[in-house]
Amino acid sequence: MTHRERVQAALRRETPDRIPIDLGGTECSSLTSVAHDRLCTHLGLPRGGKVVEPIQHIVLTEEALKARFGVAAEMLIRQPRAWQPVTLFDGTPCELPAEWRTVVRADGTEERVTPEGRVTARRAPTGYHFDPVNPPLAAVESVAELAKHRATLAAYDWPAYWDESLEDTVARAKRLHETTDRAVVFNFMLHVLQAGQYLIGFERFLTDLVLEQKFAEAFMTELVDVYCERADRVLPLLDPYIDAVFLTEDLGAQGGPLLSPDLYKKAILPHQKRLFAHLKSRTHAPLILHSCGSVRFAIPSLIEAGVDALNPVQVSAAGMDPAGLKRDFGKDITFWGGGCDTQFVLSRGAPAQVREEVKRRISAFGPGGYVFCQVHNVQPEVPAENVVAMVEAACA
Repeated sequence: MTHRERVQAALRRETPDRIPIDLGGTECSSLTSVAHDRLCTHLGLPRGGKVVEPIQHIVLTEEALKARFGVAAEMLIRQPRAWQPVTLFDGTPCELPAEWRTVVRADGTEERVTPEGRVTARRAPTGYHFDPVNPPLAAVESVAELAKHRATLAAYDWPAYWDESLEDTVARAKRLHETTDRAVVFNFMLHVLQAGQYLIGFERFLTDLVLEQKFAEAFMTELVDVYCERADRVLPLLDPYIDAVFLTEDLGAQGGPLLSPDLYKKAILPHQKRLFAHLKSRTHAPLILHSCGSVRFAIPSLIEAGVDALNPVQVSAAGMDPAGLKRDFGKDITFWGGGCDTQFVLSRGAPAQVREEVKRRISAFGPGGYVFCQVHNVQPEVPAENVVAMVEAACA
């Protein structure tokens, strides 16, 4: 079987000849720039990865790494037309989108500033990730006002530093489909709950779901409308060349759901159902949904809504026992992730512990209906030896 055929089989809940491996197929199953550089150095490969997603500092995995590790998935994501070489505060070389503009303050804090002067993201002096700040719709309080901000909703998730044309994205999808045997995963994102938290404010949007239901409902209705319009423009062009569509949403925290299961079903799920159904009307590709944390409560609803695979399968979160998840839901949803805990094992364990962790997780999740990858992205502190141990154990 080819890599693509293995992923396709896994998404159909079938058993391929071996478990497909993902390392860089999605913006939530990749390497951060520092981890990527450390791994390339360890393996004697060229340094200086391209950071396609600067907020988390996610790189495009080098072809040499994908070939060495037998990676089965390709990340298709909008990219910049040009890159700028930079050196991070710790000396790591990388390339950022040319239109990613930031200002470094006197204390070392780095901020992304719009041409209008609004700070939208901030990185601490010795941090590697940016935190979104100053939600653009925080001052909007009525449905009538919301109607004036449709352009903000339409631009969400498609930032200005991804400035290549749609034609360029389609051409790249075609090239990946025709010149590799890997599954092409289109990273479309399209949050619902998380969009409200980022655009309106985390605390405020969660309270709006209870106290300002009319406003929250209008926001999500308008948001899904613009998402569907985007899908109408994009998916028919990409459909011949993609094997999955990757969506992102965070419904869980470490210890439990971000909102009550009843509120989720009442307020969020109807909009997800409408969005997912529309996407499936525009593409043959299965849907992969990323949702961190304790999300066992939502899995039956996600299956009902049309989700084909769940990522990252955060095995360290409450209720996310792999054997129980596979037993209860494995016939109806593919698990894409959960292969190695990144919080404690991959980042802090020895290579032998990593190999043992991988062996346990594959035993629980595999072999059918499963795509192997670590839980979320490989963080800067992860030793290169542990990444090698993880992938080698998965291939054994």
